[in-house]
Amino acid sequence: MNIHFKLSSRHLREALSDLRRPHPYAAERLGFLTCRVSDSSDGLLVLVTSYIRVPDEQYVEDDSAGCFFDAQAMRTAMQHSLSNNESIFHVHLHEHKGMPGFSRTDLRESAAYIPDFWHVTPQLPHGTVVLSLTHAAGLCWYPGHDNPLPITKVSAVGSRMLRLGGTQ
Repeated sequence: MNIHFKLSSRHLREALSDLRRPHPYAAERLGFLTCRVSDSSDGLLVLVTSYIRVPDEQYVEDDSAGCFFDAQAMRTAMQHSLSNNESIFHVHLHEHKGMPGFSRTDLRESAAYIPDFWHVTPQLPHGTVVLSLTHAAGLCWYPGHDNPLPITKVSAVGSRMLRLGGTQ
């Protein structure tokens, strides 16, 4: 299945601006992208509708990873999904050029919490995206599939369209 993840250049700028802000103890930041989904001729189209910023006080002090978030951050994203019938994609930044990849910690933790969104919107796909300065990569947990599917194409659309990478 091809999965095209599309966001406006405004949403990309908003996310990058937030994800680059220093935090008192977390080594990196995270946020949530809210999305509408639609079947497309060759798979799934995921359209970002907004960015949910995680407040400083919702980070957990823990040196074992770049950052951890608390239950309130998760509840906020889950409530948005339930109230708006939208998919949620966790997002964070690896600040380098080129295609980013998920760390073992990213993969382990996202596999643990992304399926939790199915408790509130089981009919929707949810996932995780990692941005770099020039590219993006992502995984999508799709209802009825045992394992996450790779996001095959990421685009930022605005006054200038950017292709942020993918497998096609």
